[in-house]
Amino acid sequence: MLSHFTFAKFRFTIKAVEEMALPAYKGAVFRGGFGYAFKKIVCIQRARKECSECLLQRTCVYSYIFETSPPEDTKVLRLYRTIPHPFVIEPPLNGDRIVKQNDRLTFNMILIGRAVDYLPYFILTFTELGKQGIGKNRSKFILEKIEALDVNGEGKSVYTCEDGVFQNDYPLLEASQLNQAESNNGKSQIEVKFLTPFRVRFDGKITDDIEFHVIFRNLLRRVSSLLYFHCGRELECDYKAYIEEAEKIKTVSNDLQWFDWERYSTRQKRKMTLGGVLGTVKYEGNLRPFMQILKLGEHIHLGKGTSFGLGKYQILEIL
Repeated sequence: MLSHFTFAKFRFTIKAVEEMALPAYKGAVFRGGFGYAFKKIVCIQRARKECSECLLQRTCVYSYIFETSPPEDTKVLRLYRTIPHPFVIEPPLNGDRIVKQNDRLTFNMILIGRAVDYLPYFILTFTELGKQGIGKNRSKFILEKIEALDVNGEGKSVYTCEDGVFQNDYPLLEASQLNQAESNNGKSQIEVKFLTPFRVRFDGKITDDIEFHVIFRNLLRRVSSLLYFHCGRELECDYKAYIEEAEKIKTVSNDLQWFDWERYSTRQKRKMTLGGVLGTVKYEGNLRPFMQILKLGEHIHLGKGTSFGLGKYQILEIL
């Protein structure tokens, strides 16, 4: 079912040229700075506020990556102005807010489908962002190296600032490679740990009541959209039957807590308070039909704000 869902995962290492002051949650800094620098490099009509006003929208790399909208001939989500971005930034999860001069910081970048071909643009963008600086004091950094990660997290160098050469020989990951849980009697338990805030809307409102079907509805919608718009395939499955089975999964324990975080939107020129749940929740039932998509979700995240790194989770226990 997911054999055509392809993605690649890269580890970026940056070196601080000067001391950096960063927020506790660094996803907003990296994603916001990335968008600003990306537009500066690529866009030839930066004076326009909206990509929708530009004649080059359908052929522009910036528009595709950062202001992602459905194509005119789309079969799905026709009424939506935007669709899921084909990238996820995974910021460092430690709470350290000061990075000293010459210290290094790493973060991950997940590119989905045809967005993988645009990795050189990401290299140029973060090189430029290093010159502009990030954080409260616009502290500068050097993009030191980039490694491509395989499904086990082992890295292979694809770029270093020393030689400035991009190596395009890196693993392209497939969702079908991800392991599925084994359970002889069809019964199992999983414990899901949310490492970054999971922010999801259900029944028209943001909710902290995270039943299994709420997670799976959101994940199924995200996977099918990414597959269709960025991998060129439709997800062939019985959505109604899938959801009905997901509703049978029971919550065994819940240790989730609400977490609020604040970011400043340069584009909207205002502060925004966003929140989501953190912690662990355990589910029980016949989970085997859902495991491949759940394992994929560990890489592509779920919920709102995935490009900021929100909705990152880990399956801790499979019985």
